[in-house]
Amino acid sequence: MTTHPSEALARAEPAAPLSRWIRSIGVRLAAWANNCSEYCAAAAMYEQLSALSDAELTRRGLSRATLAQDVAGCMRP
Repeated sequence: MTTHPSEALARAEPAAPLSRWIRSIGVRLAAWANNCSEYCAAAAMYEQLSALSDAELTRRGLSRATLAQDVAGCMRP
């Protein structure tokens, strides 16, 4: 026996309430904004550190060869 599409829709689970969906979008947007701010801070840190001399980087325990990885490592918890 074939089920008519309207019968299948009538038996389907109700969709999540709109407020829950909007809340989940808000949480995702906040996480995205947080990630953007962290990446901007890391980019600014890299820009400042890359302007230093090799001697100054060494004094700070950094290397120009690994500077990008070092700065990216600061972003991870």
